[in-house]
Amino acid sequence: MREHDLSDRYESAFSDADTMRRKGKRARRSDDAEPTRRGRMTEEEKLRIARLREDQLSTADTPEDGDRWSTWGDRWSTWGDADQGPKPHPDWLVTELAAVDRELGILKTGKEADVFLLERALGEKACLLAAKRYRSNDHRMFHRDAGYLEGRRMKKSRETRAIQNRTAFGRNLIAEQWAVAEFAALARLWQIGAPVPYPVQRSGTELLLEFIGDDEGNAAPRLAQIRPGEDELLDLWRQLVSTLTTLAEAGITHGDLSAYNLMVHDGRLVVIDLPQVVDLVANPNGVEFLDRDVRNISGWFASRGLPPEIADPSSLVATLLDVAGMS
Repeated sequence: MREHDLSDRYESAFSDADTMRRKGKRARRSDDAEPTRRGRMTEEEKLRIARLREDQLSTADTPEDGDRWSTWGDRWSTWGDADQGPKPHPDWLVTELAAVDRELGILKTGKEADVFLLERALGEKACLLAAKRYRSNDHRMFHRDAGYLEGRRMKKSRETRAIQNRTAFGRNLIAEQWAVAEFAALARLWQIGAPVPYPVQRSGTELLLEFIGDDEGNAAPRLAQIRPGEDELLDLWRQLVSTLTTLAEAGITHGDLSAYNLMVHDGRLVVIDLPQVVDLVANPNGVEFLDRDVRNISGWFASRGLPPEIADPSSLVATLLDVAGMS
């Protein structure tokens, strides 16, 4: 995966503080006054002020029949960093700026992010979306980020130190790195035909994704939740091998593949939860991640009765490495 430089998105919000620091330095040079911390802002305070500005914008004009106006046009983004999904946009997607977003409930809670069900509507036209929001302002740690963030290092030392020290500012950077990485991975995979949710947009640490489920808002089950018969199990395995082959051709692996981040919708396997997608070449542990992915998911299929000669992890790993040009 390419590096994601988030540095410029934070510079404008802190320009006032930088000006105060420069003035303070000039004053100390001119009169040799004792250095003080007056005029300096901690990283936590910078983050608090930025969030306050965004909250003020987002609550300035709330629609009567929803929770917020559509964020498709990025009208409320403090950072101006929103990304939209690849074109052509699907016909079912509501892209009008006058549309209204209304939250319908929570779909899933996780250690790093929560997923909410959201309806975006304009008159009779509406679509359901999954709003995935990465946590950044609490004290939870991204428990496995060290290995996955290889190749995603920040270009500026200030951001690198903040991430390494896990300051509030650093945790927010990590959260946005995950969001940027997942959105980029989904967009890339969607374009090459992999079975992933369409990535609608990203703004800060929020991803809006195609909702995988029915029109009533019932999410499709995870693979781990179903009990497939023999024929269905074999069909799902073949879909899985095809999907892993598509990823390998693109030089990547999921990085945390299990029966809990695969969904089954109308008999179709859909891959979800891709923030930790691993570049097989750029990441020094890429082959190990691929091997772990295959063994994890092969073990699930074997436990459901797929013959071991079919769900052979060693054979599949060798095939995928060959496809990736790494054999």
